[in-house]
Amino acid sequence: MVSLVMVGACYVDTILTVDHYPGEDEKLRASSVSRRRGGNCPNSVEVFQQLLDSSSLRDDVSLNLVAVLPARSSVGSQQIKASFGPRVNLENCIYREAFNEPASSYIIKSRSTGSRTIVNYNELPEMTTAEFVQIADRLVGSKDGWVHFEGRIPDVTLQCMQYLRQRHPAVRISVEVEKPGRAGLQELAAEADVVFYAKGWAQANGYRSPEECLRAQAELTPKARYLCCTWGEAGAAIMDLADRNTRTYESTPAYTVVADAQVVDTIGAGDTFIAGMLYGLICHPDDWDLSRKLRFANELAGRKVFQEGFTGLGDAVRHHLE
Repeated sequence: MVSLVMVGACYVDTILTVDHYPGEDEKLRASSVSRRRGGNCPNSVEVFQQLLDSSSLRDDVSLNLVAVLPARSSVGSQQIKASFGPRVNLENCIYREAFNEPASSYIIKSRSTGSRTIVNYNELPEMTTAEFVQIADRLVGSKDGWVHFEGRIPDVTLQCMQYLRQRHPAVRISVEVEKPGRAGLQELAAEADVVFYAKGWAQANGYRSPEECLRAQAELTPKARYLCCTWGEAGAAIMDLADRNTRTYESTPAYTVVADAQVVDTIGAGDTFIAGMLYGLICHPDDWDLSRKLRFANELAGRKVFQEGFTGLGDAVRHHLE
């Protein structure tokens, strides 16, 4: 059994949908409000859980979330725990017993543009390297493991990745490179086996296409086997660096459910792509070729943007999993 450990922040999201983004000092009525558990890794875990439930491989992967949460008995932690199915293990989360409020995101979605603006609040002290070391030794010490990092707090994350390389060299490591302007992400990419680049980060670093990003990053990621890049409406791409002389490159256009379908909810689309790609890499390493892995992850993310939230995504792609 593969132990998949996903390390990242867990938020409680409050999502306000408005006709247009408000100007400064403008009073605006929202057309809807919803609250749900969020965070990059929690979103990916939720989707991965659905994929396992919809496939015959449900017993082949254990899912573990490592996130900093408030007191174990707090309402926030209990709600977060209840938001996952029984397959997701939260016992290795880091509970801050002196705090009662979880990290929170306030998201304004504009119907006129389809964009979203996010304001975060988090008073919980971040995970330390020492805390991660204890968790890693428990979860991957004697198992076939895969550890995925959100790519936050880069200095701590880099130390965690280096520890895994030294003490658990068989563990595969993936990382998300997302936030433009966040120092240290390039160093994380250089330490990983699989790297997921977001369009925003790529553009902020001068890349004009997924291919340009991946070909340039191939020179800067000596340990990587796969580099992935999502590009919103332009689809996604992957590069296989098993043979660094040929560097196999694949791309696919954005998936649409039906012609002229309207985008409903882009929040978590990148997280969904990561879940789909990790599923392909972990559960179908040999029987799915590179193109199939990419197309599956791209379709999964495409289906997500045409619906609210993540419910039912596993069922929607069940025909690929049976």
